[in-house]
Amino acid sequence: MRPEHESALAEVRVLTRQGGLRDGVLAGAAAVLQRLPRYTGVYLYALEGDELVLRAHAGRDTQHLRIPVGQGLCGLSARTKGVVVVDDVTADARYLACNVETRSEIVQPVLRGDLYLAQIDVDSDEPGAFGREDRAFLAQVALELEGLFR
Repeated sequence: MRPEHESALAEVRVLTRQGGLRDGVLAGAAAVLQRLPRYTGVYLYALEGDELVLRAHAGRDTQHLRIPVGQGLCGLSARTKGVVVVDDVTADARYLACNVETRSEIVQPVLRGDLYLAQIDVDSDEPGAFGREDRAFLAQVALELEGLFR
């Protein structure tokens, strides 16, 4: 794991162990992640019924406050319960555009066993910004955030 990932993961661990209101902890975690190189926008959605609901974000705003399961890359992750990585969102018809600068995206589910609870959605202005190290890092962050969801 890259040193900046290790440092960010340690900060997220501190936030989740300190307690507090869920959305406040999520906002702190989003801010930590957004400081990483290439992470221009971080959006944390909770699955509520058949919609993903934005609970916290850092970086650019988004108009996508609610996303139906199955719609866009975030909805695809919720439907398949899997990680979604797109190296060039401009070439993917499933992408729900929120920022013209965004070029790549990764969506990491937050799971409890087979139950989809939430997701970490990260945008980057760089094409192909998210590799194996980012996937492994965000999987660890998702494990830390899992306890915030019932």
